[in-house]
Amino acid sequence: MAVYLNNAATTWPKPECVPEAMSMFITQGGANSSRGTSSKRDMSTMNLILDCRMKLAEFFGGYDNLNPLFVTFTMNITEAINVVLHGFLKPGMRVLTSSMEHNAVMRPLRALESKGVNLDILYADPLGLLHPEDLISKLSESRYDLAIFSHASNVSGTLQPINELAEICRDHKLPLVLDTAQTAGLIKLNASELGLAALCFTGHKGLMGPQGTGGIIWEPEFASQVEPFITGGTGSYSHLEVQPEDMPDKFESGTPNLPGIAGLNAALDWLTETGINNIANKEYESDSYFLEKLKTLDERIILSGMQDMNKRVSVFALNVEGLDNGILADELSIAGFETRPGLHCAPIAHKTLNTFPQGALRVSPGYFTTHEEIDSFIEALREIINQPCTR
Repeated sequence: MAVYLNNAATTWPKPECVPEAMSMFITQGGANSSRGTSSKRDMSTMNLILDCRMKLAEFFGGYDNLNPLFVTFTMNITEAINVVLHGFLKPGMRVLTSSMEHNAVMRPLRALESKGVNLDILYADPLGLLHPEDLISKLSESRYDLAIFSHASNVSGTLQPINELAEICRDHKLPLVLDTAQTAGLIKLNASELGLAALCFTGHKGLMGPQGTGGIIWEPEFASQVEPFITGGTGSYSHLEVQPEDMPDKFESGTPNLPGIAGLNAALDWLTETGINNIANKEYESDSYFLEKLKTLDERIILSGMQDMNKRVSVFALNVEGLDNGILADELSIAGFETRPGLHCAPIAHKTLNTFPQGALRVSPGYFTTHEEIDSFIEALREIINQPCTR
């Protein structure tokens, strides 16, 4: 059986409760949201959505006494980021982002730049780490209308000092949007304590939910300044031909991924019962073991980013001198190990890490990865890099 080491793309396996909840919704519920009567089936769907909103508001430290109305569901974090950026930024505005961003951030920003939004980059060091003093320097030189940063790199796993960065943004009254794709579910986050304008999350990674789920935790005043990215039917205010301003309807047109929300709701219960600290501790121990074993291999192996588990999460970018990472990934796949080579939808991050244009082999163990699987991967990697030629 294949060993799964691609949790940065999506966590697998999911807790058993997740597919069970999705199946139960489809087979025993299945009603659309706010588009029926007050039947038991219809009310069950509405209660499911509200229950999941409330859990997300509590999980992420939502605003206004954990008001679930300021939780927006999206199909993924890419959609969430687009909703925020396209809905807020206007020509002439200035936005600051970092050199460690995924294309989920960079592509919307480049599109907006072509329409007259001014884009500036805060550069990280070669380990992928942002330095608070550099942010202070940037903010002393220019005025910005918005900042957006990734909490952790999807390439190297480098973890940004978000508490310090958020404090600086608060001091400068700069709205900050946080991309939590690689940290939500693994690191405890509190949007209101950090003073975030918006926290964007995806459901299918650390939150252990299914693909097709994600969302936004809004600061209420900031939400009022953002225009809807998509408009249409909301199941409410049907007498109006304009989009409702009331939350959460404002940003939720069309039928949501209800089976996905059912799965995400169950995943949140599993996370709460298991405990984020317990999950983080298990992954930290497993990742430390992985790094220890990696150091026993050939010195030709280059690890990007932080060289220990300080200031990083469970995402490792590797290169082997003289060996294409795509060929390496193929060899590992033949041996039964699932990884991801290439540029990982983050060319600017690879440029920062000095791994552009070749990219890297990304190895991302997860909560369910065992020491035995790590041992077998290390041995397979050892054999591949020591063989005289590759396929």
